[in-house]
Amino acid sequence: MQDTAIQILLVEDNKSDAMLTIRALKKHNLANNLIHLIDGAQALDFIFCKGEFEGRNMDNMPKVIFLDLKMPKVSGLEVLRIIKSDERTRLIPVVMMTSSKQEQDILESHKLGVNSYVVKPVGFDNFSKTIAELGFYWLVINNTPQT
Repeated sequence: MQDTAIQILLVEDNKSDAMLTIRALKKHNLANNLIHLIDGAQALDFIFCKGEFEGRNMDNMPKVIFLDLKMPKVSGLEVLRIIKSDERTRLIPVVMMTSSKQEQDILESHKLGVNSYVVKPVGFDNFSKTIAELGFYWLVINNTPQT
């Protein structure tokens, strides 16, 4: 894997949602440096340069992480907890993207330091529009400190 500047780390186990997300971002030229991972364990290995990502430069952190809540191996909440509790990664913006509207999930995500909690819209057009707006906001409009 190349160590080019990663802009978006998409952690999504649902193939359909991942394809729609990538498609919407590509349509708006926001997916040039996107990495898609399929579970929380793989995401943690990537972020902390372990396992298959050993040797990756940890200084090359994503500009934003789009994180699904309910995933196999390690949940989105656990990934969020680990990212936000580590000095090296706590400033990376994390957007929880989920179908869960449960108040407990929203509350727990915010307690753990999520930067944004977005319920995935139903319908292709609404989903695509929301993803494009999220990508534009986090990559173009928002200013974050250098990690």
